[in-house]
Amino acid sequence: MGTAAAAAAAAAAAAAAAGEGARGPSPAAVSLGLGVAVVSSLVNGSTFVLQKKGIVRAKRRGTSYLTDIVWWAGTIAMAVGQIGNFLAYTAVPTVLVTPLGALGVPFGSILASYLLKEKLNILGKLGCLLSCAGSVVLIIHSPKSESVTTQAELEEKLTNPVFVGYLCIVLLMLLLLIFWIAPAHGPTNIMVYISICSLLGSFTVPSTKGIGLAAQDILHNNPSSQRALCLCLVLLAVLGCSIIVQFRYINKALECFDSSVFGAIYYVVFTTLVLLASAILFREWSNVGLVDFLGMACGFTTVSVGIVLIQVFKEFNFNLGEMNKSNMKTD
Repeated sequence: MGTAAAAAAAAAAAAAAAGEGARGPSPAAVSLGLGVAVVSSLVNGSTFVLQKKGIVRAKRRGTSYLTDIVWWAGTIAMAVGQIGNFLAYTAVPTVLVTPLGALGVPFGSILASYLLKEKLNILGKLGCLLSCAGSVVLIIHSPKSESVTTQAELEEKLTNPVFVGYLCIVLLMLLLLIFWIAPAHGPTNIMVYISICSLLGSFTVPSTKGIGLAAQDILHNNPSSQRALCLCLVLLAVLGCSIIVQFRYINKALECFDSSVFGAIYYVVFTTLVLLASAILFREWSNVGLVDFLGMACGFTTVSVGIVLIQVFKEFNFNLGEMNKSNMKTD
């Protein structure tokens, strides 16, 4: 499923990139990218819940979750959501698309309260509202242009010593987590699986944007199209491997932990690491002024606070009715 999603994403990215030319995306393309990013975040918000529901149903029957139709529905939704994200990455800066994934957290929490009977009290509902409000702030203050628009610029940035050094550190951390830490502590510590999936985001998101840029030269038969094809194939291989490994450890985490808790923490860690990787590679932050930077920081903080409210206080049993009764007794 991961390989199919990667191939479809690459084809979609190539088609979207072909019409952009050497200049940045048009306002219409940015608006379309934003719309796709929002819809994809909602679809992605349902994936963990559906997969968790499928895993629970399979355990109840004593069979593998691979035989459950609900789990497959969640898996297909994940593939569709990722393809949507990849399309959005070709038209909208990464620093905007990735934080918009916050919209999937409240949607997933609401869905989990119905399908998995997970609790969503008044603070959780307030957290949903804050997450949506923070996402709007992120949209308003997002970068309005791309800093890398050609395959030549991409090659130059991919060979930048700072980015190469960052990738080496990420690879060492992944090897340590996958082969030493995960077998011993993965089932008991949620941060192990989340760290693996989030660190892989350092490869998936830049690879997706890189495929879109390389596709411009391939489809226009430029003199450098042969090099662009090689670069595109390498990025496709990296993207496919990253998606397959992420898919495996997401399901491992859902077997052991609450879907809403996993989704919320995963969003914060994944977003932070993807923004870091994109900042090093694409330098999209160089197009952001001080006011917009502060606005995006406030938006991301608002989203994070909302997610904390959704998850940390989910076990508290109180509602507005009980609060009103308490106030009446005090009076």
